Amino acid sequence: MRILGLDPGTARMGWGIIEGEEDAHIVTYGTLTTPAGRPLAGRLHTLLQRLREIIRQHQPDAAALEELFFARNVRTAFAVGQARGVALVALAEAGLPVYEYSPLEVKQAVTGYGRAEKAQVQAMVRALLGLKEIPRPDDAADALAVALCHFHSVRMRILLEGEGGLSPPG
Repeated sequence: MRILGLDPGTARMGWGIIEGEEDAHIVTYGTLTTPAGRPLAGRLHTLLQRLREIIRQHQPDAAALEELFFARNVRTAFAVGQARGVALVALAEAGLPVYEYSPLEVKQAVTGYGRAEKAQVQAMVRALLGLKEIPRPDDAADALAVALCHFHSVRMRILLEGEGGLSPPG
């Protein structure tokens, strides 16, 4: 199973790809950036094109992203929402199943504690994927955390189905 995790933003969109069946392994990660002075429509188009390239190049089986968390800054929330929209279009075009997780679910899956600090999440991403350093920038580490959350969710579902405790989705 190969999972694309996304941390949407207009200025920077973090992305990370992991794969594995029993244990998750890093494939690659990075950040898509757009110039601040460019018109919004152009920035969103750039994100769409680059995300399409990543999907074509790495052929993920599924994608995961964080649900929109309404922040205090409404302008930031709208920008993140627009970037999420672009990501959802690219994922739909590719026919990828999309899974969304709350920030609390991501933190719980990666650290075991839903109220973990950002530094704790990043340290666990490094440890769980056997990396020498925490992925930088933060957006890439956040995207990998979302991918790990989905990986753990799928693994749990498989384990429960094997025990007859959960019926298959759909």
